[in-house]
Amino acid sequence: MSLAPVTIAGTGSYLPERILTNAELEKIVDTTDEWITSRTGIKERRIAAEGEFTSDMATKAAKKALEQAKIKAEDLELIIVATITPDTLTPATACYVQDNLEARKAIAFDISAACSGFLYAMELAKNMIGAGSVSNALIVGAEKLSAFTNWEDRNTCVLFGDGAGAAVLRKSEEGEGRILATEIGTDGAQTSILNIPGGGSAMPITEANAGDKLSSLSMLGKEVFKQAVRRMKDAAIKVVDESGLTSEDIAQVIPHQANLRIIDAIADRLDIDNDKVFVNLHKYGNTSAAAVAIALDEAARSGKFKRGENIVCVVFGAGLTWAAAAIEW
Repeated sequence: MSLAPVTIAGTGSYLPERILTNAELEKIVDTTDEWITSRTGIKERRIAAEGEFTSDMATKAAKKALEQAKIKAEDLELIIVATITPDTLTPATACYVQDNLEARKAIAFDISAACSGFLYAMELAKNMIGAGSVSNALIVGAEKLSAFTNWEDRNTCVLFGDGAGAAVLRKSEEGEGRILATEIGTDGAQTSILNIPGGGSAMPITEANAGDKLSSLSMLGKEVFKQAVRRMKDAAIKVVDESGLTSEDIAQVIPHQANLRIIDAIADRLDIDNDKVFVNLHKYGNTSAAAVAIALDEAARSGKFKRGENIVCVVFGAGLTWAAAAIEW
């Protein structure tokens, strides 16, 4: 069965007000601005307020996307929130977002695919809209990673930040752009190199282990780097080929914002000029599922590409997971 074409009708993003700079981190852990910048490209990141939750940030990004798409929340039929930092283990953060928006008709659920979550959500929503199950969808990547960061671990605490990005999808009308191709993948044999070991049924947080910071992000950086470059390159090439595009046809690549070295390596392997690669990593750090969503919104609103041009989004995350999308804007 052929699927109806699906377009991105609107995007939105939200970043908390609080800025945490590298200079401030120098006072918290044994690190320097030069060390962080040279190894990651990150200069600062945003930190959610104490009473500001993942659902709050998701809702604010969603409202901007809905406004741009000219779709009322009451007319939404599907809400997918991609997050690894949910408000609660149950119910889903998407349920809180649905309530905040008063989107009473919408089916709402979360997906957990780490940094790849937003593009996983895009594939799911595209297929459901294309098959006629729903006529529109709100997809959101939102994270409050500061709540799951070990602020005594200099190798990880410098990397992560908070924020949310959103997009509204609907059937494409004559003359509109469309999502050309999507690709998602998983390698569960690599679960140990990037994870939050505690807090689940395998390792509940108890009085005995509460001081071990097991509910914080843990990462083997060198292994992640090698896997990220290979998987992102392969996924990006696949959607470009499936769409019948060449590197010259791509106006902008929007990669996962985790590490500038990874972004540079991907640009090199795709034979894309650096000025065609969108980067906001220096401002926000790695916001996991929110990163590519925030970058997509910022790139679109700042005129990095225009209607009718082609873009490629590509991501990589814990799981291991990876995803890519080729989009005619």
